[in-house]
Amino acid sequence: MYVDVSFPISSYQVFSYKIPRKFIDSVKVGQRIKAPLGNRIGQGIIVAIDTKPTFSGNIKELTDIIDLKPIVDENLWTLIKWLSKYYKTPLGQCAKMVLPQNLNLNYQPPKKYFVQYLSGDKDIDLNGNAQKKIFKYIFESKEEMIAIDDLKNLASNPLLICKKLSEKGFIKLYSKKQIPPKLELFANKKQSKIEFNKEQKVANDKILKYIETNEFHSILLHGVTGSGKTEIYIKAVKEIIKRNKTAVMILPEITLAPQIANKFSNVFGDQIAVWHSKLSPAQRSYYWKNICSGNFKIVIGARSAIFTPLKKIGLIIVDEEHESSYKQEHSVPKYHARDVSLMRGRISNATVILGSATPSLESIYNQLNGKLKYIQLKNRFGKAIFPKVHLVDMLKESEENYGNPISDLLNEKIDQRLSKGEQIILLHNRRGFSPISKCLDCGYIESCPSCCTSLSYHKIGNMMRCHLCNYNKKGAAIICIKCKSQRIKLSGAGTQKVEEILSDQFANAKISRLDVDTATSDKNIYRIMRSFLNKEIDILVGTQMIAKGLDFPNVTLVGIINADIGLFLPDFRAGEKIFQLIYQASGRSGRGELPGEVVIQSYNSNDKIIKLASRLMFKDYANEALKERELLHYPPYSWLAKIELRAKNKDKLLRMMNFLNGKTKGINDVFFLGPSLCYREKLNGYHRAHLIIKSLKKTDPNGLILDNISDLLYSSIIDQKKIKSTDIFIDKNPISLL
Repeated sequence: MYVDVSFPISSYQVFSYKIPRKFIDSVKVGQRIKAPLGNRIGQGIIVAIDTKPTFSGNIKELTDIIDLKPIVDENLWTLIKWLSKYYKTPLGQCAKMVLPQNLNLNYQPPKKYFVQYLSGDKDIDLNGNAQKKIFKYIFESKEEMIAIDDLKNLASNPLLICKKLSEKGFIKLYSKKQIPPKLELFANKKQSKIEFNKEQKVANDKILKYIETNEFHSILLHGVTGSGKTEIYIKAVKEIIKRNKTAVMILPEITLAPQIANKFSNVFGDQIAVWHSKLSPAQRSYYWKNICSGNFKIVIGARSAIFTPLKKIGLIIVDEEHESSYKQEHSVPKYHARDVSLMRGRISNATVILGSATPSLESIYNQLNGKLKYIQLKNRFGKAIFPKVHLVDMLKESEENYGNPISDLLNEKIDQRLSKGEQIILLHNRRGFSPISKCLDCGYIESCPSCCTSLSYHKIGNMMRCHLCNYNKKGAAIICIKCKSQRIKLSGAGTQKVEEILSDQFANAKISRLDVDTATSDKNIYRIMRSFLNKEIDILVGTQMIAKGLDFPNVTLVGIINADIGLFLPDFRAGEKIFQLIYQASGRSGRGELPGEVVIQSYNSNDKIIKLASRLMFKDYANEALKERELLHYPPYSWLAKIELRAKNKDKLLRMMNFLNGKTKGINDVFFLGPSLCYREKLNGYHRAHLIIKSLKKTDPNGLILDNISDLLYSSIIDQKKIKSTDIFIDKNPISLL
């Protein structure tokens, strides 16, 4: 008997191995194994079992089987194979991405020991001073259960002593498994009975009808901010659990996990596992094993939660489905969790709900073309009403208030809300203190040595930092390295500067900041969010992580410091992202019984995207944007693929660009943009170029023409000997062209 094994390497080749006699009855597809790979022992995954080898040369034997049972079931294995084929990534690399690093299915939580008094007098005759001390302590505690760890100040090895006392019948020894800590939740309020309004009831009834069919259905749930989508999700999950099935809900940001998980845990208790990137290896192993065993029926988490080994999946929820963070951009496969969710739903015959107040244009297009069922919630839930929105022209404002990122109107509104004991969220999508350090004599802007971007000054920590590669250097520049001038100016404002200005202007207000610099761990995130929920913080300043999905009833004012950030980037999705961010941030205001307001500050207040966003006119924006996309042959009216080249030597990159350009000649079935240098031409020490390939859905309905041509071009580069010092990536349906 033989097995085909895929390893997490950049080759599509699978390797054949003979099964040793001792493993004949043990091997199964989906198990991890160890086997010789070159001059080392590699860890791979069994992809096929054969009676004959698929390779005719010298065949080596497996050396070990890591898992007694397959770590993925048939449906998850089918999904991994689809990932490999669709995203042009070797099977072994897809399996490596799906499976947690250092996964140990034999993991057993460590035990924690406790003792309790059973019998005997305080002055009972015992051997040794340590036994006497410990028994006396336990005797005086009487009914209390005492942790062995609490006895370490009485003896160096209290467990050994307590075992001897237990054998003599004086105390009782207990052990409990130390379950890895779960996600910290915001509050312990029990979920009151869900009472739907008319719109919610209609939406819920439709979803339940789809669930009852036990077939694959995909639904776009388009509900305005505060319309009660989460309550509809909970009701749908209740129905799934009744049917003895499981559910997974993915979120775009870890900041959303505590609040959502809290609402679900109040209904479903310990049936929930929360999955995200900040879990320790022990937590990952524990949750993976228990999800496999069926001990958890619901998984909530970031995009990787879609790969957890739930069996009998009946419902998949993609909350805030429009978010670009669902796209994996920094490693392979470059998957989009929304698309993976739809495929996993299809494989599992499950219902998939894509929820958003600002659906992606791709989802709007798919709904219009019958690929998604459409359910709409037009109104906010309960007594909540839409916030009143003010648009401030910062060009006029800067004539009287130059250099201050906070307008007079926003200052006035903040003061009003603070006086009423209400809370404020201020969105500024730029970290640090100042994004530019510029010489006023020669104009030199201090930039990152590894990237084509300026260094941002971070006042906290006193350092210049690159936000792309995280390069940093101590202190702001005091002398220009080009002309030796000392006239250096820090320009622009980041979240640190906004926080400092607010602290000066509102000295009595409690202000906190949530961005990448303060969100260094999940505990920090939860601490800040919990404090805000408990009204221990008056003003929360932050980047886009505070702009979506969160529900704070006492927030009655949202300020958007600079709505223009990212608006003019050379990417066809730039306007869509800005509209969604403004709309979503505005939706954090007035979600309870108190009416809300929004102040949007812009230096381009006449821009049509800014205007439509400030009026919360999603339908008008979507219609306008879809017309532009169709005219310019961009998604959702076309398929898109990107071939990216990277090299440390720019001349080698240019040669590969010329070679690739020659290969595109004579191909007329698709549109080519480039090859050209990327907007971020240098990143992390590598020079970058890309070729964008577009094919119209009218003439290429399934994207097969695009696939064939992108595969052909990709293969032609791989075959070149020059490739040794150039990295090549292929990205299907890229989310960014920067």
